Amino acid sequence: MKPAPFAYRRPETLDQALDSLAGASGAKVLAGGQSLVPLLSMRLASPAMLVDINGLPDLDHVTVTEDGVRVGALARHADVLADEAARASQPLLAMALAHVAHATIRNRGTTVGSIVHADAAAEMPVVLAVLGGSVTVASVRGERTIPADELFAGPLESTLAADEIATEAFFPALAAGEGVGFAEIARRHGDYALVGVAAIVRVEGDRRVGARLGYLSVNDVPTVVDVSGSSDDEAVERALEQLEPADDIHATAAYRAHLARVLTRRVLRAATRDALDRSGVTKA
Repeated sequence: MKPAPFAYRRPETLDQALDSLAGASGAKVLAGGQSLVPLLSMRLASPAMLVDINGLPDLDHVTVTEDGVRVGALARHADVLADEAARASQPLLAMALAHVAHATIRNRGTTVGSIVHADAAAEMPVVLAVLGGSVTVASVRGERTIPADELFAGPLESTLAADEIATEAFFPALAAGEGVGFAEIARRHGDYALVGVAAIVRVEGDRRVGARLGYLSVNDVPTVVDVSGSSDDEAVERALEQLEPADDIHATAAYRAHLARVLTRRVLRAATRDALDRSGVTKA
């Protein structure tokens, strides 16, 4: 099947791109295209216009500061994954990016595009959510920052307005005493995960005093559960109370719930070990 007819514009500046979006009803932004193009080909999306932002300057950056990592709208997954400074500042980025599809897709797909596509089965939206990151968006009305906990409105639905372009994502740096973990289960490497879990924990001495877990491929939106003060078993139960695994052609709800239990324990323990190791604490 081929896409339905659409108009096409490739602006040379951000202002031109924003003007194109503001002046067209039903326009879509094209960056990496690894999510949008298949939808076009299957006619699950039929925009009146594509605004191709790949010609815009200064949007392919991966910038690391004391606060964290800023990823521009045109930075490819592979570029973020290969950036050693980004890996050192926030290791969860590289942990999760290694699971994103295949190398070919990582070479073309954009991290910011994956986030605003808002697929609850994708890795990068849940990473942004569990870290408490944000997305900067622009329109002809100006610029605003959307915190991760206000970004995901529903299945494949973000809170960006139709005339806004996401220009940058911000991932906070790993703080002292913190550690991270990530794991997912997929039928084949590169497939969407049946269930995935990301974790960030904080320790004081040899005790875990804070923990947040992010879940993908379980609920309709990336879901974060705060399990601070819980043992591993208590964390599993607290998480399952907020998860709604469902049946589909890939797995039953019961199997997804089982995977969530197993991965919760595994990732929580791995993140705790990571935090202790980074703090120089040896725990039997």
